[in-house]
Amino acid sequence: MSHRFLLPYSVPRRAAVAALTVLASALLLAGCAAAVPLTAAPDATNVTCADVIVHLPSTVADQESRETNAQSTGAWGDPAAVLLHCGVTVPAPTTLPCLNINGVDWIEDDSAAPTYRYTTYGRDPAIEIVIDSEVVSGSTALVDVSNAVGYVPVTGACIGAEDVQLPADGATTAP
Repeated sequence: MSHRFLLPYSVPRRAAVAALTVLASALLLAGCAAAVPLTAAPDATNVTCADVIVHLPSTVADQESRETNAQSTGAWGDPAAVLLHCGVTVPAPTTLPCLNINGVDWIEDDSAAPTYRYTTYGRDPAIEIVIDSEVVSGSTALVDVSNAVGYVPVTGACIGAEDVQLPADGATTAP
């Protein structure tokens, strides 16, 4: 009767299986980018924000979407070049430029250029998009998200000085 010991062969095989398992896990984790850390906006729990978030595109300005760690947010690019927050404070009238892109009015704040901040105007809840203009075009990003933003009802619109009616000659509006 012949006796064979499998121990010398089984130990390396177990080690190989363990090594392959660790390697496969490492490869899977390497393919997953960490969630983009964001803070939820004050009105992020607004039901309308859920409609916006589920309709966000998978790419914005040719940047792939990323997972975020806050409610009613979106991010695109690695590193993130476009950030979205739904439920930000509805802006008051302002003298900042207002752009209408695909039927959505956006207030443009370039005070931190090359980072631009766009906030919807005349919609509640308001949506803010922060764009790194060295990586993506602001107008392209706004076009790409306009369908999702369209789920927020319009409550007003941007107006300019040319839209204001002045009193007729001799008429006054105040006593």
